Amino acid sequence: MTDRTNAENPDADQAAGGIGMRDTARELHDAGLCVLPVKADGSKAPDVRSWTPYKVARSTPEEHDRWFSDGRRTGIGIVTGAVSGNVELIEFEGRAVEEGLLDEVGELAVNSGLGELWQAVTTGWADRSPSLGVHFKVIVEGRPAAGNTRLASRPAREDEYTDQERQRLAEKPNSKIVRVLVETRGEGGFVVIAPSHGRTHPSGRPYVRISGGPSTMAVVGPEDLDAIYALCRAVDAMPREEKAKTAPRAKRPLPEGTLRPGDHFENKVDWPDIIGDEFDPIFTRGSTTYWRRKGKDRGISATTGYAKDRDRLYVFTTSTVFEAEVPYDKFAAHTLLTQGSTAGAAFKQAAIELRREGFGVEAPRRRLTLVSSRAGAFSDGTSALDPDAVPDDAAAPTPGPRAAGERPQLDITNEAEAIEGILDIMAAEQLPGLYKRSSGPCWVYEDDQGNPLVKQLGTDNLRAYLAEYVLTYAVVPDQLTQGMKEVRELVMPKTCGTILGRRDWPLLPLRGIITAPVVRPDSTIVQALGYDRVTGLYMHPRVPLRRLQVEVTEESVERAKKVILGQMLADFPFVADSDRAQYLGALLSPIIRHYIPGPTPLLVITSTSQGSGKTLLMDAFGYIYGLAVTQWPENDAEMRKAVTAKLWDCGDPVIAMDNLPNGHVIRSPILSSLATSATWSDRLLGSTSSVSIPNDRLWVLTGNNLSTGGDNARRTLWVRLDPNCPNPDQRDDFTVGDLRQWLDENASTVVAALVTMVRGWLADGAKTVTTRMGDYSRWASTVAGILDYLDVPGWLANRDTATATMDDETQEWAAFLTAWYSTPELNGRTVTTKELLGLRDVVPRLQNGDLPSTKQLGHWLKARQGRYFEDLKISLVYDTHRKQNLWRVEKYESGR
Repeated sequence: MTDRTNAENPDADQAAGGIGMRDTARELHDAGLCVLPVKADGSKAPDVRSWTPYKVARSTPEEHDRWFSDGRRTGIGIVTGAVSGNVELIEFEGRAVEEGLLDEVGELAVNSGLGELWQAVTTGWADRSPSLGVHFKVIVEGRPAAGNTRLASRPAREDEYTDQERQRLAEKPNSKIVRVLVETRGEGGFVVIAPSHGRTHPSGRPYVRISGGPSTMAVVGPEDLDAIYALCRAVDAMPREEKAKTAPRAKRPLPEGTLRPGDHFENKVDWPDIIGDEFDPIFTRGSTTYWRRKGKDRGISATTGYAKDRDRLYVFTTSTVFEAEVPYDKFAAHTLLTQGSTAGAAFKQAAIELRREGFGVEAPRRRLTLVSSRAGAFSDGTSALDPDAVPDDAAAPTPGPRAAGERPQLDITNEAEAIEGILDIMAAEQLPGLYKRSSGPCWVYEDDQGNPLVKQLGTDNLRAYLAEYVLTYAVVPDQLTQGMKEVRELVMPKTCGTILGRRDWPLLPLRGIITAPVVRPDSTIVQALGYDRVTGLYMHPRVPLRRLQVEVTEESVERAKKVILGQMLADFPFVADSDRAQYLGALLSPIIRHYIPGPTPLLVITSTSQGSGKTLLMDAFGYIYGLAVTQWPENDAEMRKAVTAKLWDCGDPVIAMDNLPNGHVIRSPILSSLATSATWSDRLLGSTSSVSIPNDRLWVLTGNNLSTGGDNARRTLWVRLDPNCPNPDQRDDFTVGDLRQWLDENASTVVAALVTMVRGWLADGAKTVTTRMGDYSRWASTVAGILDYLDVPGWLANRDTATATMDDETQEWAAFLTAWYSTPELNGRTVTTKELLGLRDVVPRLQNGDLPSTKQLGHWLKARQGRYFEDLKISLVYDTHRKQNLWRVEKYESGR
């Protein structure tokens, strides 16, 4: 009677429900829930301007008073999820209740040992909606409430279609019209609560509490909640197609009298024989059998026989080898369990094995005659095209790919299947020495000098490689037997081109070449030859590597210091300790480069005269790590080409530009960009494709009396040499004699010494010394920590001096501002650029030495306004009367 009266008289409905709504809000709030009013328009939406803030912060009793105290509100609801104490709603729609699914889930709960849990959930706090659905509220404990999730649905019946759905079907006949049966409201959800009534629901009927309340909600942990989800998913009635990866490919018609092994297996074998080691049957209801994962004592994990079109296994849990919520037929389940995969090649292998067991019938096929695979050194693959060709250096050890023993076999009769098969073989890691970069498959090899290089594969390269490492064949009609036969075939070039045209490849990623042990981000050391799976780096040492001791001792660190500082660097005429420290920091950088993400500054080695040892310091990198040298380009365009070319295929960790012109000013925006970019992007020379390459190299520049200009000054690490004697190249009293010969004989010792220094620092706690150096601060702080551990003084001690004395632009502008400030006629007032040109002896010049125009000088001043040169800066003052920029020089006042 009350429901009918309220539905017919909304005003009476409001009057009757107002006080109850405020009491309900208090009850819900006291239970820790976030309460909101509901719109009286049937939308069941919160009646606030925006309810987004309430997803993270609960409403307050003052807001409740404002919303509900006047007695006009008829709808109340709560926000589900963390803001309400991790509340989650499990909703059975009215159609699900009407069709008996609530009872069916209850029966499943009892039969699967979850009766007590289901009883606690259904009696903890339950409301009945006006559409006769049932809402069960629970508190999730042990993990965040999930987002809104659909647990069970079914296709809509034709008599249920709305006009809009009928129109959609008319426009798109293949559209799926779905009716939700069971779903959840979790994080960020909203649900209407009893006693909401009146216009809150389109029907006008009320929400009714049928058991418990906010204080009696069931508290469920993750495992129990997943078990409840599985119960609800067990009544899902949506037909699900097998995914391509869990079902064999579409089958070609077979000749009469033949039967595929998979089809034969499907008809002959029962589920317990297939999944009996993974699941136990619990009970059977109708044609559906319910299964439980072994090791569990309650709940359901899977069903068989539920689908109407074909008997399939459907698994709910993610704790098995099967993918959850994906149907498997018997052959697919058997393939996954026996082959460990449901890729195309796995189905083929499973079919082969089933045929050996007697499943399937087919016309006789003449098999391919196999020959033993060739072992030996890797070539570019062309030898595979000539069975009689054997490389001369077959016994020579190389770090490149090796023969993989028995080669995988692949039927390439169908090109599409050939592509999928090759990708499956890639994914199974059956192609030795083949890796991928962003631009495609590649391999690592060495040039005639033993330097590591990366070869990006073209169509011919991939075809030759596959010819050597995969036994490919085609199945063709056999005129002799009237059946089929296998014949040896190479992969078609267009197939290789199609594979290379993909966006990604199932190969191990090659993230760089290393030539000495390096530190991983987790502080462990990469020291094994070849590919390192943790980092994606490929170890190709420049010199034989010594076996590292298990533990680093103080004595070994002292011996390492003696090798590097007491022998290798003992006789170089460094200007100051800072120059030696900075060179040692650069020398250690290839070892720690992958421990510290980000770029490193340019290393500039400069001297006062020829023969000072700068080229020898540069060459030392080559003896130790490997060095790629390129000529100093004529312009920025050539500079970009040179950088891209070296980064693209060169594996050396150090790249140098040697012998810059005497007194050259390094002022290059390309170098500025290179020195601050972790990734270098450019178009390949002779190609329209662009590439992105990790910039993980140390860049070295050498020359006499070099200086920097522009942004290059802040991105430079200086190493200065001054022999302070005539004919420095005639010196011969060196500690180790001829350093090149000593390095050639002791490079392995030098590498071991450098690695020992770093390992000692790591063992000592890897302490850093905070050092500010712009984009390089983390790198500089790490190197500072290593040098502090080694008691090597001077790290970056000359940085301010070097910037002032070796930055050509800074010196030029500092002199100009000093002359400006010292000229009484100009200091203390605003001046025009024309007046400043009167200081012609100190005004910065164009590159050809000419004075700039007033307009050009104005541009230069504007670009440098506010920047200090020593203790003077330029300030712009706009003259509104004359509509022009005026300038003032100002001196820094300490303490201001």
